[in-house]
Amino acid sequence: QVQLVESGGGLVQAGGSLRLSCAASGSTFSSYGMGMGWFRQAPGKEREFVAAISRSGGRTYYADSVKGRFTISRDNAKNTVYLQMNSLKPEDTAVYYCAAHPAQSEGVFVFSKGYDYWGQGTQVTVSS
Repeated sequence: QVQLVESGGGLVQAGGSLRLSCAASGSTFSSYGMGMGWFRQAPGKEREFVAAISRSGGRTYYADSVKGRFTISRDNAKNTVYLQMNSLKPEDTAVYYCAAHPAQSEGVFVFSKGYDYWGQGTQVTVSS
Protein backbone atom coordinates (compact mmCIF):
# COMPACT_ATOMS: atom_id res chain seq x y z
CA GLN A 1 0.00 0.00 0.00
CA VAL A 2 3.08 2.20 -0.10
CA GLN A 3 4.86 3.05 -3.31
CA LEU A 4 8.26 4.70 -3.37
CA VAL A 5 9.78 6.19 -6.48
CA GLU A 6 13.34 7.47 -6.52
CA SER A 7 14.62 10.07 -8.92
CA GLY A 8 17.57 12.36 -9.37
CA GLY A 9 20.28 9.85 -10.09
CA GLY A 10 22.73 10.31 -12.90
CA LEU A 11 26.33 10.76 -13.87
CA VAL A 12 28.46 13.28 -12.03
CA GLN A 13 32.15 13.99 -11.73
CA ALA A 14 34.01 13.41 -8.51
CA GLY A 15 33.53 16.34 -6.20
CA GLY A 16 30.15 17.15 -7.65
CA SER A 17 26.70 17.00 -6.12
CA LEU A 18 23.38 15.32 -6.70
CA ARG A 19 20.07 15.41 -4.91
CA LEU A 20 17.99 12.28 -4.86
CA SER A 21 14.27 12.39 -4.24
CA CYS A 22 11.93 9.69 -3.06
CA ALA A 23 8.25 10.31 -3.62
CA ALA A 24 5.93 8.24 -1.47
CA SER A 25 2.31 7.49 -2.11
CA GLY A 26 -0.41 5.17 -0.91
CA SER A 27 -3.00 5.06 1.82
CA THR A 28 -0.70 3.41 4.35
CA PHE A 29 1.91 6.11 4.03
CA SER A 30 -0.71 8.79 4.36
CA SER A 31 -2.28 7.22 7.45
CA TYR A 32 0.78 6.24 9.47
CA GLY A 33 4.07 7.78 10.38
CA MET A 34 6.97 6.37 8.41
CA GLY A 35 10.63 6.30 9.14
CA MET A 36 12.63 6.59 5.94
CA GLY A 37 16.04 5.49 4.83
CA TRP A 38 18.44 5.40 1.95
CA PHE A 39 20.51 2.37 1.04
CA ARG A 40 22.86 1.70 -1.81
CA GLN A 41 24.27 -1.30 -3.59
CA ALA A 42 27.32 -1.35 -5.81
CA PRO A 43 28.01 -4.18 -8.28
CA GLY A 44 29.31 -7.25 -6.50
CA LYS A 45 28.70 -5.79 -3.06
CA GLU A 46 26.03 -6.14 -0.43
CA ARG A 47 23.42 -3.49 0.10
CA GLU A 48 24.61 -0.98 2.64
CA PHE A 49 22.97 1.60 4.81
CA VAL A 50 23.46 5.23 3.85
CA ALA A 51 21.15 7.43 5.90
CA ALA A 52 17.91 7.38 7.84
CA ILE A 53 15.43 9.92 9.10
CA SER A 54 12.69 9.58 11.69
CA ARG A 55 9.01 9.97 10.97
CA SER A 56 8.94 13.66 11.81
CA GLY A 57 12.41 14.43 10.53
CA GLY A 58 13.65 15.16 14.03
CA ARG A 59 16.35 12.52 14.04
CA THR A 60 18.85 11.55 11.39
CA TYR A 61 21.61 8.99 11.22
CA TYR A 62 24.38 8.45 8.69
CA ALA A 63 26.84 5.81 7.72
CA ASP A 64 30.39 6.83 8.53
CA SER A 65 31.29 6.68 4.87
CA VAL A 66 28.93 9.53 3.99
CA LYS A 67 28.84 11.53 7.19
CA GLY A 68 29.58 15.17 6.54
CA ARG A 69 28.92 14.83 2.82
CA PHE A 70 25.34 13.60 2.58
CA THR A 71 22.22 15.07 4.14
CA ILE A 72 18.88 13.34 4.46
CA SER A 73 15.75 15.42 4.83
CA ARG A 74 12.03 15.13 4.33
CA ASP A 75 9.03 17.19 3.49
CA ASN A 76 6.06 15.40 4.98
CA ALA A 77 3.60 17.75 3.32
CA LYS A 78 4.92 16.52 -0.02
CA ASN A 79 5.46 12.92 1.12
CA THR A 80 9.00 13.19 -0.12
CA VAL A 81 12.39 12.36 1.32
CA TYR A 82 15.64 13.71 -0.09
CA LEU A 83 19.26 12.77 -0.08
CA GLN A 84 21.59 15.64 -0.81
CA MET A 85 24.94 14.24 -1.85
CA ASN A 86 27.94 16.54 -1.92
CA SER A 87 31.63 15.96 -2.51
CA LEU A 88 30.83 12.77 -4.35
CA LYS A 89 33.49 10.13 -4.73
CA PRO A 90 33.80 7.29 -7.22
CA GLU A 91 33.13 4.85 -4.39
CA ASP A 92 29.68 6.39 -4.02
CA THR A 93 28.74 4.82 -7.34
CA ALA A 94 25.81 2.50 -6.73
CA VAL A 95 22.11 2.01 -7.15
CA TYR A 96 20.44 4.02 -4.43
CA TYR A 97 17.24 2.75 -2.86
CA CYS A 98 14.65 4.54 -0.81
CA ALA A 99 12.94 2.57 1.95
CA ALA A 100 10.19 3.12 4.50
CA HIS A 101 8.89 1.52 7.67
CA PRO A 102 5.89 2.20 9.88
CA ALA A 103 6.97 3.99 13.02
CA GLN A 104 5.26 4.83 16.28
CA SER A 105 8.21 6.80 17.56
CA GLU A 106 11.16 8.86 16.41
CA GLY A 107 13.42 5.85 16.10
CA VAL A 108 15.36 4.95 12.99
CA PHE A 109 16.59 1.67 11.52
CA VAL A 110 19.97 1.02 9.97
CA PHE A 111 19.27 -2.54 8.86
CA SER A 112 17.50 -3.49 5.66
CA LYS A 113 15.22 -5.91 7.48
CA GLY A 114 13.75 -3.03 9.43
CA TYR A 115 12.12 -1.62 6.32
CA ASP A 116 8.89 -2.81 4.77
CA TYR A 117 8.73 -0.83 1.55
CA TRP A 118 11.32 -0.20 -1.11
CA GLY A 119 11.65 1.83 -4.24
CA GLN A 120 13.02 0.55 -7.52
CA GLY A 121 16.33 2.33 -7.16
CA THR A 122 18.12 5.05 -9.05
CA GLN A 123 21.61 4.81 -10.47
CA VAL A 124 24.31 7.17 -9.27
CA THR A 125 27.59 7.08 -11.13
CA VAL A 126 30.54 9.18 -10.03
CA SER A 127 33.36 9.43 -12.51
CA SER A 128 36.97 10.03 -11.58
